[in-house]
Amino acid sequence: MLIREATAADWPRIWPFWHRIVAAAETYTWDPRTSEEGARALWMSPAKRVYAAEDASGTVVGSAYLTPNYGGPAARVANAGFMVDPDHAGRGTGRALALHVLAEARVHGYRAMVFNAVVETNPAVALWTSLGFTVLGTVPEAFEHPRHGRVGLHIMYRALD
Repeated sequence: MLIREATAADWPRIWPFWHRIVAAAETYTWDPRTSEEGARALWMSPAKRVYAAEDASGTVVGSAYLTPNYGGPAARVANAGFMVDPDHAGRGTGRALALHVLAEARVHGYRAMVFNAVVETNPAVALWTSLGFTVLGTVPEAFEHPRHGRVGLHIMYRALD
């Protein structure tokens, strides 16, 4: 698998799975009706470092971004987002993207990473905890899950030093 910085030309290959994941309303707090233009602005913002994961055939099977979570004196705390095409799930793409983004965060001087709203039923919670993230707290019943009803949103943290 090749993980590289994404370009604007990658967006048409990211959008189909981005839309599918967000429209399912199970793992992201973004509006499931987000337009393609709005999604591109959210994911491909110039303030973010965006990555694309390609399989051996050159198919973009996942994407991630890295960005400051806060500004000013707290700007060395990163935030990140991850999407893996559901048709390519279970093949290690999420873990590979996570390891890549954690390494990139260190290279770019971040001291920690925070996820602000991880849906507690998201299978990725197991990945994040296996990579050293801890749940700092949970906002109870903050997310309207289409299958599980009201579930909590975790705030997760990991030091990068």
